Amino acid sequence: MEIEKLTKEIRNRAFEKKKDKTPEQVAASWYNDDLTYNGVSKTLFMILPTPGCSWALGDSGGCTMCSYVSDCTLEPIDDDKIIEIFNNHLSRFPIAEEDKISVKLFASGSFLNPYELPKTARDYILKKLAEMDNVCEIIVESRPEYVNEKVLDEIFEIIGDKLFEVSMGLETYNDETRLNKINKGFTAKDFEDAVHLIQKMRDEKDYDIKSKAYVFVKPILLNEKEAIDEAIETAYYCEELGVDRLSFCPATIHAQTLIERLWRQGAYNPPWIWSAIEIINTVRENVKIPALLDTSGFGSRRGPYNCKKCNKTLKNMIIDSNLTQSLIEYDCECKKQWKAEVIASDMNKSKTPVKHIPLY
Repeated sequence: MEIEKLTKEIRNRAFEKKKDKTPEQVAASWYNDDLTYNGVSKTLFMILPTPGCSWALGDSGGCTMCSYVSDCTLEPIDDDKIIEIFNNHLSRFPIAEEDKISVKLFASGSFLNPYELPKTARDYILKKLAEMDNVCEIIVESRPEYVNEKVLDEIFEIIGDKLFEVSMGLETYNDETRLNKINKGFTAKDFEDAVHLIQKMRDEKDYDIKSKAYVFVKPILLNEKEAIDEAIETAYYCEELGVDRLSFCPATIHAQTLIERLWRQGAYNPPWIWSAIEIINTVRENVKIPALLDTSGFGSRRGPYNCKKCNKTLKNMIIDSNLTQSLIEYDCECKKQWKAEVIASDMNKSKTPVKHIPLY
């Protein structure tokens, strides 16, 4: 497809300019409150060192908005090195002081893909967490093609009765958008198969396993109104399918991506913060599963933006509301401009902001 050729071209140029990174430089961790299935508790977030997402490393070039692969080593990492780095980051936080904690493991790709995270390292990490009585939830990310019965059996043989969540980047219910605008490389049917397998393993084998869908807000070639509507419709789709949690991810401009190229040419802007709030408020009012809203890049030049008066306030309100699942109620003068843009984009189907152009 043309979208793959273009994305691959941009990805190859990014790799040519990329500076080598050690596994230690790739890894990161932080520790704060987060919403778990049992309420608010401390959560350890850890980025494990990996070669990077296989989809992005392959002939497809990866997704049009994502540059996480450029933060990876691009080469396989020794099991012992991954384990050493995992233990180092695990020891940095006062985990033992908490009655219960959640652990979120990011692999800048798919935790369940043995090329990205070798089975020996994966099994060690899970065994270590299984031995910690206060770890109540383990959350990982994966593309749906790596969610299979064999790997889930292997995982639950290690973790026993701990809760295990598989988070997948569905991005949208719309195959046209996912395949031809995001270049995700899988269909809604693929996602549905993975969710149904998770449900089957829960029902038939009594595994405490959950699914989460990431929903991308404002892919390229969608205007503001279309982006809002598609994100909300995706939430309804996920609820009907039986997904357990939602996480909305408004676009930010990653370097060396197709979305950046369009942004630099004036053909794309990230969504308004008001659009993200419209989505999360509508979903929390009408959908019965927990919904989170990521605030990465909010208020920055490359991220969702309103105005200098309300960017920071709204970002903090969203972070707080993620813990309580409450609606976000606020007003600012810039909201009128946002409403006008949403109405205008729906009227003329423009994918870019409408600006006054002098006739002479």
